[in-house]
Amino acid sequence: MPESISQPRRNVDVPEGLWIRCTQCSAMIYRRILEEELHVCPECGCHYRVDVRTRINQLNDPGTFEEFLPNLESSDPLEFSDRITYRERLAKVKAETGETEAMVVGKGFIKGRPLIMGVMNPFFIMGSMGAVVGEKVSAAAERAASESLPLLMVTCSGGARMMEGMVSLTQMAKTSAAVGRFDQAGGLYIVVMTDPTTAGVAASFAFLGDVILAEPGALIGFAGPRVIANTIKTTLPEGFQKAEFMLEHGFVDRIVHRRDLRSEIARIIDYCNK
Repeated sequence: MPESISQPRRNVDVPEGLWIRCTQCSAMIYRRILEEELHVCPECGCHYRVDVRTRINQLNDPGTFEEFLPNLESSDPLEFSDRITYRERLAKVKAETGETEAMVVGKGFIKGRPLIMGVMNPFFIMGSMGAVVGEKVSAAAERAASESLPLLMVTCSGGARMMEGMVSLTQMAKTSAAVGRFDQAGGLYIVVMTDPTTAGVAASFAFLGDVILAEPGALIGFAGPRVIANTIKTTLPEGFQKAEFMLEHGFVDRIVHRRDLRSEIARIIDYCNK
């Protein structure tokens, strides 16, 4: 073939999802790199939401997590229905996530330190708290007290689950009472607030920690900023209800990058055990 005639360019198929665009800084990130960085953007530090099993694997020493109460499932006390019935919604989200509820509890080890932990799943009806989540939080606190172990809660929730009505709201009192009994027993309670930690969860067990850590940029508060702004008819301060704002105003103790959470939790446990 004459040199003046170029070879036709062959198309190369790029697998879907191989690259993603950061929602915060718009940088293009190779998905494998993002996973290696614990789902944190290497360019701007945006902390992405992760599912419950990913979070458990990130925090625990390999192969040490032992789940309990895995088969607790929500009922439908109100026979609730909006676009679809609550039972249909539960079945759909169970199939999508492979989980039975919005929280997983178990015993784990972080850098060799044993503890009881609960981890919320933002992909299960936005980590909302119904009767099962309330029961798991309470059971985790009771087990931590009985085994004299620290209690860790990783929160990520839109609040109480409206499909369970008053049943979901009573979990605020139930979980707070369980944490109170754990405190009376002398237990160490650590909370890691991730994006978002809001409404009924924020107003109950999330803000009761002896030490409250938060991931950078996490939305933390009761009502959302848009609701507050529309209610009081004023412009809110820049960064209102972000972790950095909450740290400045004394609502959280420290902001910790995801890569440093294991070391920070282990350090807190060692300090409190002196």
